[in-house]
Amino acid sequence: MTVPAGPLAEVAARGFARVPGSTMAALMGRAGDAAALAPFFDSWNRLETDAFMRDGGRYRRRRIANFSAEPGIPGHVRGEHRPHFQAVVHNTLNGGVDRWFAAMEDEIASSTPMTALLGLGRAMAEALHGPQSWFVEAHQFRIEAAAGAPGYPTPEGVHHDGVDCVLIVMIARTNLEGGETIIEDDDGNRLAQFVLRDPLDTAMVDDPRVMHGVTPVAPADASLPSCRDVLVLTWKRHA
Repeated sequence: MTVPAGPLAEVAARGFARVPGSTMAALMGRAGDAAALAPFFDSWNRLETDAFMRDGGRYRRRRIANFSAEPGIPGHVRGEHRPHFQAVVHNTLNGGVDRWFAAMEDEIASSTPMTALLGLGRAMAEALHGPQSWFVEAHQFRIEAAAGAPGYPTPEGVHHDGVDCVLIVMIARTNLEGGETIIEDDDGNRLAQFVLRDPLDTAMVDDPRVMHGVTPVAPADASLPSCRDVLVLTWKRHA
């Protein structure tokens, strides 16, 4: 699977690119059709509360999975369920501990949309860094918000993830205000600020080069449920 030269050139030049959902759907082929995406998107309704928020928040739900990929071998192989770990330098709020999140459902981890998105992300990673042995994590996130109780997609602030490449894929924005994606350099200079608004709108990020974060979210209509659903995929070279 290949990524168009335009987004890859932009990532190579700037460290990030924004790809419209319509482009992503076309690249995914039949996996980007409505019939394939509907059960994939619906799985965000079955995420479990993140119990590792040191700020005491209960506004984040998630599931995770991990995969490996080897040079010359197509596809990704799902690994045994394991905790997610980030060093404190990369996550000052919740880093430094093993965090055991609920496992991604098997049928979602092996679904055609997930397979297609993994393939696109790997194509980006290998265009930037060449064929590698990759450790890949997939994070399903739902950030909930209510009147007077905003949700924080990145409570740790603008940050590096400590990986080689990141793919941030919008699933749905429901009754939502805010949630702007921020890209900065290591000196804190703002390089871009934009909203991933439509399904499959995607940010491609060369993580060692730029930092990313997302502004808080709040309900557009305080009387209705409000949430932001995204899929985050990361590629890290095996040591």
